[in-house]
Amino acid sequence: MITLYDADRCPYCARVRIALAEKGIEYETVEIDLDDRPAWIYEKNPLGRVPVLEEDTFVLAESAVIDEYLEDRYPEPALWPADPAERALGRMLVFRFDELSKPYYAVRRGEDDAHLRLEGKLAQLDALLQGQLFLSGREFGLADIAYVPWILRARDRMDVDLGRFAALSKWVARLEQRPSIAAELDVVASL
Repeated sequence: MITLYDADRCPYCARVRIALAEKGIEYETVEIDLDDRPAWIYEKNPLGRVPVLEEDTFVLAESAVIDEYLEDRYPEPALWPADPAERALGRMLVFRFDELSKPYYAVRRGEDDAHLRLEGKLAQLDALLQGQLFLSGREFGLADIAYVPWILRARDRMDVDLGRFAALSKWVARLEQRPSIAAELDVVASL
């Protein structure tokens, strides 16, 4: 059985919850209070961060790595495109995710000009999505999963207006139709 050490408010955890849901994998959840982390979580991840996935005696941290592991361990349904070029470009987006997360967290901290920096990154995603349905290309996949938790939280918790970004807004609307994303919307609404 898989155990996920999780925190609802953490978008990195949301990545793993979405991937598990997309693959139909059952798992147990151990909720971690990020404001009062138990000492034992550092035994699972020396950084003390979640998510942490545990399967039997195998323990793995870092959301992007966990999602890749789930893709390899449970290949169906596939969350990377079959096309090698689309798969590589999707992986590059995941690799460059910090370009979005840095301004996102700057907005949360109330830094000067952070909204402009975040909007610039949203504009880049919007431009990419003008030429394709999903960040992974023609099909929903791990690149979409890597970004959507932050986009939903920016929109629903930080009042970031996505209305200026037509393709990005359509992408979010498409994703909201997926049960895995609808479940995450419920989590975001409960925060």
